[in-house]
Amino acid sequence: MDGDSNIDQDNVWMAAYAAGDPNAFDRLYQSCRLPLFRFLMQHLRNQALADEIFQDVWQKVIANRKQWQPTANFKSWLFQIAHNRLMDHWRGAKLRPSAPADAEARLERVAETRTPETELSEFEQRRHLQLALERLPDEQRVVVALRLDQQLSLEDIGRITGVGRETVKSRLRYAMDKLKMEMAS
Repeated sequence: MDGDSNIDQDNVWMAAYAAGDPNAFDRLYQSCRLPLFRFLMQHLRNQALADEIFQDVWQKVIANRKQWQPTANFKSWLFQIAHNRLMDHWRGAKLRPSAPADAEARLERVAETRTPETELSEFEQRRHLQLALERLPDEQRVVVALRLDQQLSLEDIGRITGVGRETVKSRLRYAMDKLKMEMAS
């Protein structure tokens, strides 16, 4: 399974980096930077803020590299740092992420071979799903993003969010039920 080999390789690179190999950090960063940035953008919808938190997360990785345990999944540890930083931001700002402002730009990137009607219909469906995701409670939205976007295991999501596997399963189930009901309406 390719996903598992990437996780294993990330762990090898982190172990090497923690042991003092600066080249291992470069490989680790290249492997994880895009998934991490997508995760942050999905929740923040503000590139400048996502850039800032992205840098904070990597600084924490660098500062805490000696505390990383080789028995831990690096990607879970990385996303736990990101999740904690997002929670700090939301607590401090007392706000929820706003709706995306780039809807028109997304439409412009769609291929010209499609009809305006199909583009509008698909955009409306994606927008409806995005709005439904935004209406989920934070703890449900986070587990959905970690499971579907980052393809993390229930155990890894539990470690990141600080809850048990069964709680993660419940949050996912409730979130999916809410999303199905919203999409059906």
